[in-house]
Order: sequence, then C-alpha cells, then structure tokens
Amino acid sequence: MSGTAAGDLSRELAVAVAAAEKAGQAVMSFYKGDFIVDKKLGDEPVTIADRTSESIVIEALRREFPQYGILSEELEDKTSWANFERSWVIDPLDGTKDFVAGRQGFSVMIGLLQHGSPILGVVNQPVAGITYRAAQGSGAWVNAGGTDTALKVSSESSAENARLVASFSHREGVMDRIKETLGTRDEFNIGSVGVKVGLLATGERDLYINPAPHCRLWDGCAPQAILEEAGGKMTDPHGDALAYQPDELHLVKGFVASNGVCHDAVLAKIAPFFS
Repeated sequence: MSGTAAGDLSRELAVAVAAAEKAGQAVMSFYKGDFIVDKKLGDEPVTIADRTSESIVIEALRREFPQYGILSEELEDKTSWANFERSWVIDPLDGTKDFVAGRQGFSVMIGLLQHGSPILGVVNQPVAGITYRAAQGSGAWVNAGGTDTALKVSSESSAENARLVASFSHREGVMDRIKETLGTRDEFNIGSVGVKVGLLATGERDLYINPAPHCRLWDGCAPQAILEEAGGKMTDPHGDALAYQPDELHLVKGFVASNGVCHDAVLAKIAPFFS
C-alpha cells in the first residue's frame, strides 16, 4: 500500500468489517437453497445473494461515509467513484460460481482506495466464519471463531517450492505451462480471490498467479490491502504496481500475489509468458 499516508482508519475498518459480516450472514441464508441464477455481461452468474449482499454493504457505507465514492460489481454507476479522494471498492459476492455450486470458496470483499492506492481491505468468508482485515499502517488480522490472530506471510524464497493457490472455476490453460516452468509440486484450488490471498496472508500458501485479464478492480483492492499489510506483495506479472484507475476497470495484465520473498524469482521465471 504505497502513496499518501492514510491516517487513522479504525472507524472505516470497523464499519467495513461489520458490513461484510452482516452481508455474509445474509448470503448464507441463500446458500444451498433454491434461487435463480441470472447471467450478466461476459456470461458471469449473478444471484439474489449477490444483490442482497451489495445492498447491505452499500447502505452501511453510504450512511457512515457519505463523503466517499463507491465502486461495486453489481452497481450500474461505475464512473462517479473517480471524483472522490477516497472510494469504497466492493465485491458483494466474490466467487459466485463456488457459491452456486455449493462450495465454500466465496467471500464478501470491501476495499478502500485513496488516490488509486488500496489502503484498507476486508474479506469475509461466511462458510468458514473467517474475516480477514487490514488497514494501512495497522497490520493485518484474521478473526476466526471470535479469536483474532495477526497475519504474517511465509518465508519461502524458492519459486520451485512455493505452494501455489489457484482458481477453481476460472483456471487458465496457461497455468499448467507456468507450473511446469516454475517446477510447482503443490497446488490448491479455491474460488474467491480474497480467500486465495487470505491463504497467502496466513502463510498457508506462498503464491497465486492470475494470468488472465478478467479480474476487475473490485477483485484486487481488498485482497491487496490485506496481503501487503501481512508482508506480501501483489503486482502485475512485470512487477509493476496494479492500476486502480477509472479508465480501465479490468486488471488487464493479470497479477501475481505472493509472500513477497519469492516474488522476484517467480516473475523472472514466468516472464516469457507475459512478454
């Protein structure tokens, strides 16, 4: 989390955590139930759980922080957020395909941008009862079952030994070639970006590579804030900072998230795939 110092974000963090957990509880009321799965642009699924979660989160954030902009996956207005110094970036149900399939790899994600830099992140994984949270300069934490634990990434420095976490539903074919190049022997698959990055932040995994241009700003903001406060790193595949700008809502170059220690070694090995 680079850029201008964010100052005290304790109130923002508390409100975002409460909103994410309330939305997560609402999502669980639909989990494994009967609901209609609609399709939106790009043939992506959207459900009543996505819309209910978004409504809860936006209502809470607008009530407490009317001076901040909002960018959210299901919200039609995707431009006005750029007029604000700070903007909330929301994915009300990240990993909808996992949710529809009855798997646990989905989450509610709330991030906060300041001048295009992630300064706060909250990821609630409702099935597991886990909430990851971080604010710039305040460290990163995970709450599981009411117990808070400080987050710290692993110390694995070898690209070959890095434990990979990858997508379940959106796995790209190029990942097999990247794995072969890295010499990866350990891979775990789960849906939500926030859940995957959470596993990096806890030190359970070391590396996550997303080589596709499909992810959007709301997929990256909260996870990046959490990972970087836990000591990790999240960049594009060339090692450049991810761009959170209004003219492009996609992270078009893909991204690499890691414990930071193995980051440069991984980038050097996968460079031919992103030339």
